[in-house]
Amino acid sequence: MAKMHARRRGKAGSKRPMVSENPEWVPLPPEEITQLVLKYGKEGMPTAKIGMILRDQYAVPDVRLATGKTILETLKENNIAPKLPDDLVALMKRAIELNVHVVENKKDVANKRGLQLIEAKIRRLVKYYKRESVLPADWQYSLKNAELLIE
Repeated sequence: MAKMHARRRGKAGSKRPMVSENPEWVPLPPEEITQLVLKYGKEGMPTAKIGMILRDQYAVPDVRLATGKTILETLKENNIAPKLPDDLVALMKRAIELNVHVVENKKDVANKRGLQLIEAKIRRLVKYYKRESVLPADWQYSLKNAELLIE
């Protein structure tokens, strides 16, 4: 599939192996994995980072296979889930940083274009999350609101 903002084709990333049950070599029981997810969730870590920590430091390849629930589902059950989705927050952080650069370097037209592309991605993502009822219908993206929400 061709990339949206470039004229070249891209290849998809790596695929997970087709595994439908938790491997027997996982050292932690499901209750302990859930406690670790809640601990890192209370620290404010994004779900992707929680998954990487569990994979790299605790040898848990897939939280969903081990516990029966995803990291986000576990956080939602315990009212620790973030108010905004992680991918939207990451894009808004990139837009804020790029806007600071563009304000300081007014002639940098390449990064102005990059900022426009990032904001287009944010708008498409917001439209999707409104349609899926993750965000309220009256939620609006603007750079100033993003700065207030993120910081």
